[in-house]
Amino acid sequence: MDVRLPHELNVYQDIFKEFYLSKYSGRRLMWQNSLGHCVLKAEFPKGKKELAVSLFQTVVLMLFNDAQNLSFQDIKDATSIEDKELRRTLQSLACGKVRVLQKIPKGREVDDNDSFMFNDGFTAPLYRIKVNAIQLKETVEENASTTERVFQDRQYQVDAAIVRIMKTRKILSHTLLITELFQQLKFPIKPVDLKKRIESLIDREYLERDKNNPQIYNYLA
Repeated sequence: MDVRLPHELNVYQDIFKEFYLSKYSGRRLMWQNSLGHCVLKAEFPKGKKELAVSLFQTVVLMLFNDAQNLSFQDIKDATSIEDKELRRTLQSLACGKVRVLQKIPKGREVDDNDSFMFNDGFTAPLYRIKVNAIQLKETVEENASTTERVFQDRQYQVDAAIVRIMKTRKILSHTLLITELFQQLKFPIKPVDLKKRIESLIDREYLERDKNNPQIYNYLA
């Protein structure tokens, strides 16, 4: 997920990149922005604090070093954070338990016409404060897409388990193979998906159906 980093963070990335590439030749360094986190030192009128925040939260908050009030569109243009992720980030900073920003007008949702300002009145008993991210609810389509991606990632584990079982047993019925797979695989999976992986291995000539009984599989060495 892309994000436009402030100059201060770009400097640190460039320093590390130079160090990394000097140590490991022929490699490519890619930053996973959605996994980044930082500790920001913040000076509020009622005391200094350290904020443990995500990289996206960091990028948004650092904009307020140079501005007292910013619109949603201003922040979006300055950070290039994807729309849904930016709304989630701003919710965590202005609508959650730790409100280091103020949202105008007040409310739980972030709208296109909202503006945000540094919360001069922020106070908290602890010196270091973790600002938790807001979890978004998945739509039905997103949930289905996530499930499909997870299954694709697990296909190799399923294929390996089928080959491992058949290599040991040599000949096995469909029912017994499915039963053993359920015992070996550590994640939930549907029988219809297991059948698809078996068919795929037959197509790739790892297995074959028995000529006299299509419900029995033979392992092909």
